[in-house]
Amino acid sequence: MQTGSRNVPRVKKLLALGVELGPGARKRLKWMDHYESHGRNAALTSRYFGISRETFHRWRRRYDPGDLTTLEDRSHRPRRCRRPTWTNAEIEAVRRIRGRYPRWGKKKLAVLLEREGLVLAPSRIGRILADLKRRRLLVEPPSRGISARKRRPPRPYAVRKPKDWPVRAPGDLVELDTLDVRPLPDALFKHFTARDVVCRWDVLEAHRHASAQTATTFLDAVLARMPFPVRAFQVDGGSEFRAGFEDACRDRKIRLFVLPPRSPRLNGHVERAQGTHTTEFYELYDGPLNLDALNRALRRWEHVYNHVRPHQSLEYRTPREFLADWRAASEAPPSAPPGCPP
Repeated sequence: MQTGSRNVPRVKKLLALGVELGPGARKRLKWMDHYESHGRNAALTSRYFGISRETFHRWRRRYDPGDLTTLEDRSHRPRRCRRPTWTNAEIEAVRRIRGRYPRWGKKKLAVLLEREGLVLAPSRIGRILADLKRRRLLVEPPSRGISARKRRPPRPYAVRKPKDWPVRAPGDLVELDTLDVRPLPDALFKHFTARDVVCRWDVLEAHRHASAQTATTFLDAVLARMPFPVRAFQVDGGSEFRAGFEDACRDRKIRLFVLPPRSPRLNGHVERAQGTHTTEFYELYDGPLNLDALNRALRRWEHVYNHVRPHQSLEYRTPREFLADWRAASEAPPSAPPGCPP
């Protein structure tokens, strides 16, 4: 079998003769030379250059030894492209109306043009606008950056959670969220949930209103009922987690992280917990609809949730069992390396 060294001199000869080939064509010429010098074995050539057989055969069919430009890259442009069918009068009409109302879309422009006796489909107007922008015959007016939204004041204590904030131990991060519970059309409760993201320990409480005062009351309940110290809370941008709640976190030296707008997925643990408490508690609750009775039932459900209910995310252990295993593992002395005496 001949060696594959014949393909390199051929490329050098072409360069010496002044034959200009692109890098892709020179690469494919090496494929063809290797194919000819190795018994015209397409499978061997494909393996040697790390290409598929379909790719090699496609270029083999295009290859003409007398015209090496057949190995050059080809344009992917379709042979037949759609030609514009609109008239200059339609272009000028669309351009005139759009210049008068620069923020109006194609459907509104179609109504205005129809009032003037020119019936154009909104899709046709959209293509005319795109063509005018492409040719820079229609320039959108610059935005002045004036927003009608009410800007919220800066938060004095809450910040975005740092990327390097460690979440390894229970209490490193507890997510808080509220849920509207409406068992009857005229009955509304604000359900508060706190979830530790490591051991899935939940604290639950219901209130009539979601305010900074009720959120601060719930904060004290969380700190009292979670069996470990809390280092940081994570909340969304709700008004109940501002003002007094923020001051309470600062006074207790607990970090407070606030989510970016419209990003509930970043609070996914407590969002999932809200769904569980809805289906497994509220949809089965048939007791009195007063706040005291509801909170007593919630405390019983909270105990079941943390001490009885197996969690798939904890390998079917309860949060209490997971916490006990985690404490035992963290307090155990490190094991000696193999071969060392005890």
